Amino acid sequence: MLQTWLFQIAMFLFILTVIAIPLGEYMAKVFVGERTFLSPILVPFENFLYKVFGVDIHVDMDWKTFTVSLLLFNLVGLIALFLLQEAQGFLPLNPEKLKAVRWDTAINVAISFVTNTDWQPYKSETTMSYLTQMFGLGLQNFLSAATGMAAAVALINAFIRKSTVGIGNFWVYLTRSLIYILLPLAIAVALVLVSQGCIDNFHPYVHAQTLEGKEQIIAQGPAASQIAIKHLGTSGGGFFTANSAHPYENPTPFTDYLELLSLLIIAAAFPFAFGALVNNRSQGWAIFAAMMFLFVMGLSFALWSELHGNPLLTKLGIHHGLNMEGKEERFGMLASVIFASAGTATSTGAMNVSLGSLMPLTGLIAFFNMAIGGVIFGGVGCGFIGMLFYGMLAMFLIGLMIGRTPEIYGKKLEPYEMIITVVVLFLPCIVQLIFSAIAVTVLGNSSPRGLSEIIYTYASSMSNNGSTLMVSESNTIFYNLTTGFVMLFGRFVTIVCALAIAGSVAQKKFNPPTARFPTASPLFVFVLISVVLVNGALTFFPVLVLGPILEHLYIYST
Repeated sequence: MLQTWLFQIAMFLFILTVIAIPLGEYMAKVFVGERTFLSPILVPFENFLYKVFGVDIHVDMDWKTFTVSLLLFNLVGLIALFLLQEAQGFLPLNPEKLKAVRWDTAINVAISFVTNTDWQPYKSETTMSYLTQMFGLGLQNFLSAATGMAAAVALINAFIRKSTVGIGNFWVYLTRSLIYILLPLAIAVALVLVSQGCIDNFHPYVHAQTLEGKEQIIAQGPAASQIAIKHLGTSGGGFFTANSAHPYENPTPFTDYLELLSLLIIAAAFPFAFGALVNNRSQGWAIFAAMMFLFVMGLSFALWSELHGNPLLTKLGIHHGLNMEGKEERFGMLASVIFASAGTATSTGAMNVSLGSLMPLTGLIAFFNMAIGGVIFGGVGCGFIGMLFYGMLAMFLIGLMIGRTPEIYGKKLEPYEMIITVVVLFLPCIVQLIFSAIAVTVLGNSSPRGLSEIIYTYASSMSNNGSTLMVSESNTIFYNLTTGFVMLFGRFVTIVCALAIAGSVAQKKFNPPTARFPTASPLFVFVLISVVLVNGALTFFPVLVLGPILEHLYIYST
């Protein structure tokens, strides 16, 4: 069985890589405005949008203008989504006559979907109308993903350009991300999902009678369209409460495989897009290799943890203590663990398994994937930004060791860039630990399991992931407001710092990369991986010991 599993994993990662390479090349052409196979159809539509919204594509924004445009656009989206939730009781496409969403939940949801987090403390089927799902949550899945992609392209531009203040046009990158990349892929994936049994309708909920003579309410709705973009945009918000474990969201093993590919594919393609944009494919391969190594390492540990089983189940007579609690029988152990690893390695957070039912050390891997900043593929755009920050920190440390001014991709890194890099890598870690400590104090849940749930909650919010370990009620004013603040902080501090560095680096002259420590070498990949791991381990080791590690030891000592 193990050999079969290893072969399946290898084939999955091979297919992911084979698709990511040409997709990355295509994305690079889209962002620079080169002709693609979709250009005859989409260029007239793109130009029409620019004309309607008054966008001058020839305007090259400096980093401050780019940042203001991005923040105002997201602020408008946040307010609009909040108001839509509060007004949904009076609006159409609400066959179940759902009322306005409670104010603190509505604030949390608006922040969550605008920041690409999709943290969902509510029950989807009994909270959101079809209109809110489509034109609120579904729309923000597109817009938040495109925002992250636009910010990543602006940062990449900083290493391409020299002696200029311009880093690109936010509206152009946002539009091209939407109509050339996200929308076509989402349509294709949604059609396949529908063909496999995923629903997409406006029917009222079905009231069925069970064999026991009781009534069961079966939720309906336009699900497939939102499910496609939730994975492609690494948003992860489920149309149904059970998310990708629900048979209407994920009906077959084939759709499970497709959704796994979808949630990884654009994030995995970004390093290859970077390599094409800087006209040095080996640079993209180096970043992709670091991401893939970290993903495989975490996935391997998670599989080892689950396969060792639960000794408490062994005592109950279950063979080898195999832990199938909270896992879908139709997907099995392997697909469940891969989904959990991929959902936390990216910022998707979508799950086909109950994270709370996984072994403590599997939960540790899920936490670590997010706590290091969500850079193992991560969210579309933002994950790549995070890995570039780690790359800059790695080159700074290398510069200290070899006695040279640090530089990366032909641009020197001076105190301004390094201060911002340190802030964006370490400040979010500090903030999420502070909020975890506050939550433990306020809620009084200091058991190993309780601590694991709390630190996971704020790590998930800070990395804009949205998954949860909690089995208890999290739709409270305390959690809605604190996680909302953490989501905003994690999203926009990262993006604003990235744009600030882009504005500085773009003004620098280009220096040919040093041959003494090339950033496309296996040694750089090793250093980059080491920096990510050491930063995460040193920052979170104490809480990991008091949380999932102590819970693991408790299980084996009982």
